[in-house]
Amino acid sequence: MPRTHEVTNQVPPPYGHDVAADPALLAAVRQHGADWAEPELHELGTLAGSEQAAEWGRLANEHRPVLRTHDRYGHRIDEVEFHPYWHELMRTAVAHGLHAAPWQQQRPGAHIARAAKFFVWSQVEAGHTCPISMTYASVPALRTTPELAGWLEPLLASTVYDFGLREPHGKRGLIAGMSMTEKQGGSDVRTNTTTAVPAADGGYRLTGHKWFTSAPMSDVFLTLAQAPGGLSCFLLPRVLPDGSRNRIELQRLKDKLGNHSNASAEIEYDGAMGWLVGEEGRGVPTIIEMVNMTRLDCTLGGAAGMRAALLQAVHHATHRRAFGAALIDQPLMRNVLADLAVESEAATAVALRLAAATDRAAAGDEDEALLRRLALPVAKYWVCKRGPAHAAEAMECLGGNGYVEESGMPRLYREAPLVSIWEGSGNVAALDALRAMTRSPASVDAFFTEVGRAAGADHRLDAATAALRKELTDPAGIEYRTRRIAESMALLLQGSLLVRHGHPAVADAFCASRLGGDHGGAFGTLPPGVDTAAILDRARMVAA
Repeated sequence: MPRTHEVTNQVPPPYGHDVAADPALLAAVRQHGADWAEPELHELGTLAGSEQAAEWGRLANEHRPVLRTHDRYGHRIDEVEFHPYWHELMRTAVAHGLHAAPWQQQRPGAHIARAAKFFVWSQVEAGHTCPISMTYASVPALRTTPELAGWLEPLLASTVYDFGLREPHGKRGLIAGMSMTEKQGGSDVRTNTTTAVPAADGGYRLTGHKWFTSAPMSDVFLTLAQAPGGLSCFLLPRVLPDGSRNRIELQRLKDKLGNHSNASAEIEYDGAMGWLVGEEGRGVPTIIEMVNMTRLDCTLGGAAGMRAALLQAVHHATHRRAFGAALIDQPLMRNVLADLAVESEAATAVALRLAAATDRAAAGDEDEALLRRLALPVAKYWVCKRGPAHAAEAMECLGGNGYVEESGMPRLYREAPLVSIWEGSGNVAALDALRAMTRSPASVDAFFTEVGRAAGADHRLDAATAALRKELTDPAGIEYRTRRIAESMALLLQGSLLVRHGHPAVADAFCASRLGGDHGGAFGTLPPGVDTAAILDRARMVAA
């Protein structure tokens, strides 16, 4: 009797590769002076490409965090339970310094190395990078208050992941969170109603409701509240110095589209104890230091998601046959895959360039700080905006197999919109870029200086630069046009980086399609003459 079930024409499992063997990533790491970190980067990349790490990410997502508000006896405990593999993901990230470790390192390139490792490890599972990112971002804000930073920063930068509800001084390492959003305002934090009343002991008592607080199991939080002097920033620990629980109550966990491994909660401050960070009335300028860092990680996360989706799509097309040939050998599929690869490399280049600007700005380079001020919201806007379309196209490369949860592509697809919304949606990011241009005209000069380093190398890039300069001279209706301006600026910066430092085939395809206008509205509409073979050779999984 003939067998009815034989498995043929299925691709091998996508394991056993080095995620860090990414030509665009390695080129940026070397270009920006962090090549000393390559051995550790490949060590982390080998783990990230392993079946073990894939299982950590899968199961941490499938077994979502669970809120326990009370214990069996009725005592309020406000705990979140995680799958054990969540802690493995966190432990690995902290051990490799993906959190605040660079702030304690004096070595040039520390923030670039950290960004590269963040890019690699977040491809395993993006959800756990939220608390990692917030811990990284908390340090610049805390440094506005040296007495707080003095004891907190070494613990935040520790490479020991010490999970558990204990007084911060007694822990070997800390994780930080951020709590700004309220239900009536969202990004409009100046409408926040949470109050902070000065206490006799020098602290403040906070009362109010926060609508969206991710990683509520963090050890300390930076939060905004209305003090007598205006909207101010405060540090709140979950456990007070006397060992008692702070009055921070978890109301419920959000049921999100994606980002399932990461807990996001509504929380209530019921006279919670906090300490002022910065000055009263300066809450937004204080915490914006934190927001800028998390926006960098949104850009890195968006680029990492593209790379992960691209690898899956190319791997599938390499091993899957249809209509008598491997998918990757069929011209239209090659066009699609090459287009996805170009988008991925452009996102990687700009994300690592901003990490380099962060590194140099932290060392006192004012020109790099000016570039970062404008280029960061521009890149955050565009890279994160492109992510969902990129994920959808990559998923389609797998056909029906890609729509099935087991492929992992639905998880990437659900995750993709998050970084576009988080830390300011598209409009907020674009308007922040406009604010930078208006309040800091020198940032515009820094931007065109950076783009101008590729002047004369590609006529399409030169023409697009001239067109943007002309558009910026017309102030009429500029807020209405801000998204278009932000998009143009992002494409110019990406094009300049690729022309100067990228692979020639990638740079040519990018300039022809994104700047030269020889491109349709969908992925897979690259013009004839593009060297798809050279582009796709850079997008294959490399054995560890």
